[in-house]
Amino acid sequence: MPVPQDSNPTPSNSNRRGADGNLLWWLLMLLLLFNLGILPLVRPRTTEVMYSDFLRQVEQGEVAKVLIADDEIRYSLKPTAQDSPPADGKDSAGEAAPGLDYVTLPPPNDSTLIPLLEAKGVEYGGVRVPQGGWGGALGWLLLPLLFFALWGFLLSRGGAGPAALTVGKSKARIYSEGSTGVNFSDVAGVDEAKEELQEIIDFLKKPGKYVQIGAKIPKGVLLVGPPGTGKTLLARAVAGEANVPFYSISGSEFVELFVGVGAARVRDLFDQAKHNAPCIVFIDELDALGKARGNANLGLGRNDEQEQTLNQLLTEMDGFEANSGVLILAATNRPEVLDPALLRPGRFDRQVLVDRPDKLGRQAILEVHTRRVKLASDVDLASLAARTSGFTGADLANLVNEAALLAARQEKNIVSMAEFGAAFERVIAGLEKKSRVLNQLEKTIIAHHEVGHAIVGSMMPGGHRVEKISIIPRGISALGYTLQLPEEDRFLMVEDELRGRMATLLAGRSAEELIFGKVSTGASDDLQKATDLAERAVTLYGMSPQIGPVVIDKSPQTNFLEGWQSPRRVVGPEVTETVDREVKRLLEEAHQVDLNILSLNQALLKDAAQHLLQQEVLEGEALQNYLQRVQIPPQLAAWLESGDGVEVPAPTER
Repeated sequence: MPVPQDSNPTPSNSNRRGADGNLLWWLLMLLLLFNLGILPLVRPRTTEVMYSDFLRQVEQGEVAKVLIADDEIRYSLKPTAQDSPPADGKDSAGEAAPGLDYVTLPPPNDSTLIPLLEAKGVEYGGVRVPQGGWGGALGWLLLPLLFFALWGFLLSRGGAGPAALTVGKSKARIYSEGSTGVNFSDVAGVDEAKEELQEIIDFLKKPGKYVQIGAKIPKGVLLVGPPGTGKTLLARAVAGEANVPFYSISGSEFVELFVGVGAARVRDLFDQAKHNAPCIVFIDELDALGKARGNANLGLGRNDEQEQTLNQLLTEMDGFEANSGVLILAATNRPEVLDPALLRPGRFDRQVLVDRPDKLGRQAILEVHTRRVKLASDVDLASLAARTSGFTGADLANLVNEAALLAARQEKNIVSMAEFGAAFERVIAGLEKKSRVLNQLEKTIIAHHEVGHAIVGSMMPGGHRVEKISIIPRGISALGYTLQLPEEDRFLMVEDELRGRMATLLAGRSAEELIFGKVSTGASDDLQKATDLAERAVTLYGMSPQIGPVVIDKSPQTNFLEGWQSPRRVVGPEVTETVDREVKRLLEEAHQVDLNILSLNQALLKDAAQHLLQQEVLEGEALQNYLQRVQIPPQLAAWLESGDGVEVPAPTER
């Protein structure tokens, strides 16, 4: 996972285009301001008078020259009358012809004006008065320019109206050579995936070495893995190592409301990539557009936007040669929903698994993320890596950040192991709810419940080491918790470990039943998990002698580590009844084992619960002293091996 960079990588051409567009926009705005705001201030100004005043001036012989236009009359006075303009005259913003200082608006069809002017000897004419000169022409020219500038501005910003003309353009973010800001030194915990992609990088750098021998580089590489494992980061690192242009786009950005838009964007993206080869095109969340076509349940095809976009993608991937220099990288965490045509050789030739890191991988990821964090001398990254089994790279990044935030909140200059421990509990269990006040009865029930989990869990095979017991509420619904940490990464669970896991889950409820003679609602989550585990043991893992090695679950990909659930295969009522009976038997056996263990250690259970009520937290040496005194019932080993040695009471009829 990467260390935060000082600056984010930016597309190579988008900033330049944006700067040029903004400069043009500001120039046009300044030109408009000059034409509409400044030019009127420097133009010659005229005085507007009433028509009756104009006639009076003509009759008194004060008018020297008159020019009659279609809708106005402009005139000038004799020098002797220039100092006495009409009293009610007012300024007009219109531009005057040379020597014409006054303007008036005549009434329509005035046939007496011409005879009056001739009688008084006034020079007159019918020449149209100029209406603005170069300023008016500039105004008429500026309006179309302003319109087209606004049009271009909206196009560049994806406006609602003009954007329809560019709706088929690709929205991929383009990064120039080496500007992704990530290389393989920033990626840890996925060494196998990096080795697989090293060949791709070598081809992009030295294509001749492969072409001369007749080898073809894969057209497409699909990165598959759970969320948070670093698939997108790995794709950016490949582009950074190969030092080639990098096109990044999400699968959801292709699909729009109108059919055909996504297909047009696919065509445009591949056209850009071909012109900039060698390059890498990265499609994140491929399942958004690559889902299997048609309806598998009804056997009917569909003709919608997503299907058209997928068809175009398949066509484009067939339309260029393998060694053309264009490499398609894609990422998904749901490969099972992808269309089979997308995964065949010739399109996505290679699938690279980007899985959760192992212990060494987690330690390497922690080293990457703590480069800029000031660590105390007691911080042991190897120990943190061992405690965080199942964490992805994103989870580990969050863990380091939470620890740094806790240290800063406490006014510390360095991050110690204590902050990492608190951050770990915060990540897996949630925030402490100090405002959630429990009464004494609730605290007592929770204390016995959690100690019951710890006692039973400490003696079960494959069980994780019990590190801490707390009755401080955390998260949304946890009123208390027992922290068990794995000592190693596990990928299989054998039958006795599965039985022990069910017993550990039911131990809290069994402790309540033993001490108080009744149970509470606090065990609902434990019951749900235990029931799911027992059902998978019967329907998926073939661990029931009554059912045998038969898979009743539909999904062959279900894994006990993931906890996926799938609907059962369609079976007869007899098999369904047998499955339900076997699930109930497994849970009842686990419940009876819990009662036997806790009855044998009842004094220890009460003593540890009282200690927990006083301190609220039981951990470290004090906790281990209690767990070392736990007595193991003799029939436990027989039950773990085969389910024998435990008497399950027969169900009572009601």
